[in-house]
Amino acid sequence: MTLVKTTHPSLLNRFFDSTELENWVSKNYSPSNTTLPSVNIKESEDGFEVEVAAPGFDKKDFNIELDNDILTISSEKTVENETAEGERYTKKEFSYQSFTRSFNLPEDVDAEKITAKYKNGILSVVIPKKEEAKPKPVKQIKVG
Repeated sequence: MTLVKTTHPSLLNRFFDSTELENWVSKNYSPSNTTLPSVNIKESEDGFEVEVAAPGFDKKDFNIELDNDILTISSEKTVENETAEGERYTKKEFSYQSFTRSFNLPEDVDAEKITAKYKNGILSVVIPKKEEAKPKPVKQIKVG
């Protein structure tokens, strides 16, 4: 049997390479060590829709900002389990959730008409395209 030495790093070695692992962590976890919500981005002829899976939040928990074509969606939520006066407890858990997701928007969006709604655990941000960016219907030209 002949052993063959390879010069290609194995998948396991690449996974544990500190830079790749750090990049994976920074893309998938927020500063409070909770996972970032998953996002779907749909494009149609009329615009884009960003869907953020964020169950357990309330619409007042979200902050959506547009700054120089960068759309930032963030949330910070603190839940404290209240204890009545005089009660004793041996364990009390606090819940703290926060995340920030940013997206570069193309130049052809109409920033003034961006809307958002939160329903059934999904935050939906609708980003319409400018009229001049929408596809034009086919025009028939008669030959004279």
